[in-house]
Amino acid sequence: MRRDLIQHVESKYLRQDVTSFRTGDSVRVHWKVKEGEKERVQAFEGVVIRKKKGQHRATFTVRKMSFGVGVERIFPLHSPRYEKIEVLTHGDVNRNRLFYLRGLKGKASRVAVQEDTEAKAAAKSSKGA
Repeated sequence: MRRDLIQHVESKYLRQDVTSFRTGDSVRVHWKVKEGEKERVQAFEGVVIRKKKGQHRATFTVRKMSFGVGVERIFPLHSPRYEKIEVLTHGDVNRNRLFYLRGLKGKASRVAVQEDTEAKAAAKSSKGA
């Protein structure tokens, strides 16, 4: 009974417009930043190295390199503070957590890009015709 009440209250605060993305994807998160009285949108672009599940407690970690220094930021998935999440590329990874990227530098830290299967199929059909 009590768990049902908690889930009912929490369900009101879940976002319905959540973009689907996976670990290894390159994303751009448009986060609302409040500076004094004004509010502006700041983009944070990087690779998703972790997605943590949980209804309203779900989070994802984005890592980027800024002037040679690795910067990671944890975003709540159902937060009203971000405007949108853009998926730039889909990564081809076989792990759920990409913490090994922390120890890599330069080109070694890049994640392989997954080729779009629909685009491949369309290209094959146009060549064969």
